[in-house]
Amino acid sequence: MSAEFRIERLGAQGDGVVLTERGPVYIPFTLAGERVTASRNGDRADLLAVVEPSPLRVEPACRHFGECGGCALQHMEEGAYREWKRGRVVEALRSRGIETEVAPLVPCPPKERRRVTLSARRTEAGMLLGYNRALSHTIVDIEECPIARPEIVAALEPLRSLAKTICSTDKAFRLTVTVTGSGLDVAAHGSGKFAEKTRKAASDFTLRAGFARLSVDGEIVIEPRKPVVLFGDVPVSPPPGAFLQAVAGAEQTMADLVSVHLSKVKRIADLFSGVGAFALRLAKGTEIHAVEADAASLSALDRGFRFGSGLKRVTTERRDLFVRPVTAKELNAFDGIVFDPPRAGAEAQSRQIAKSDVLLVAAISCNPATLARDLTILIEAGYTLQRVVPIDQFLWSPHVEAVALLTRKKRRR
Repeated sequence: MSAEFRIERLGAQGDGVVLTERGPVYIPFTLAGERVTASRNGDRADLLAVVEPSPLRVEPACRHFGECGGCALQHMEEGAYREWKRGRVVEALRSRGIETEVAPLVPCPPKERRRVTLSARRTEAGMLLGYNRALSHTIVDIEECPIARPEIVAALEPLRSLAKTICSTDKAFRLTVTVTGSGLDVAAHGSGKFAEKTRKAASDFTLRAGFARLSVDGEIVIEPRKPVVLFGDVPVSPPPGAFLQAVAGAEQTMADLVSVHLSKVKRIADLFSGVGAFALRLAKGTEIHAVEADAASLSALDRGFRFGSGLKRVTTERRDLFVRPVTAKELNAFDGIVFDPPRAGAEAQSRQIAKSDVLLVAAISCNPATLARDLTILIEAGYTLQRVVPIDQFLWSPHVEAVALLTRKKRRR
């Protein structure tokens, strides 16, 4: 049943929020102050019409917006969007009692996303390839994507054909597509049992399409050219499915902030190092010890170091930092620390950093809530928060990166 609502504010996921006697109602694709009609279902409602639009409402950049769940805020004026996203970091810190100046959001231009994860599914009408609707398993078949690099958009039809070639399941599966210096790296997950006939067909198709690599569930099917990404000027070939920052420009901004903060130290611990986005850049000026749980990522980092030029010594250690964080005693061998954990944050590791004697720390996070929790641990131990910089690499989504830089005076013994 439809009803009329007045949007009071935007929620953390970018939905409009209405406060009612039965609790808040969340209405996607709306803006604060708007009067809308929507069909309510519990605490959510589907937008039917905007009766009184906000002056901040703009024309979306993509024909699929409002149907596809990949973007939440294409309808919001750019300046207001940037301030709202910066506000997510401000509010997360404030909720933990951290009052500090937060820099303006570093923006993300359209067409810069080098890594996307598409959903695919075989249907009677053909192969669907796109993104899920918001809060749904329904796949919206896409013909364009204004956040993605042009190389990905140009390959949507070949990728759809590849998905059809490798599919041997009636369930949805994923294609993670990454733009690299040697072509597209395509990693399929959950596409079904891979028969030898399918392997041959997929290999032939990959060669014809000019893709750099195809892997299925972590196994390389064919690799005509090693996928290569640059960390500064150090080339690295990441393993199939390895974590990589979504936007190269955002990664460089983060690395620049960390490099300046840690520029005068002699030895750095890079925790949750991945394939070396920070370690191999920082190694231009200082020794690095990189710690990561994924063995394949560490191997790629090590190869990048061994074949790179002009680098200080880089050592690696495979270690699950959630289970066995680097202890304060071990950390005392370093002058600086950088850590970039998954969305769950680094609570256990932060408690060890707090007990250490390390004076300079750079914390990177894609989750303002867990970043605020981890910073609270460090601040309570005597660290001073010098700077917080929010960075947009997930354009038109509620997700935001942040770099926090901390210092501490040398403790008396």
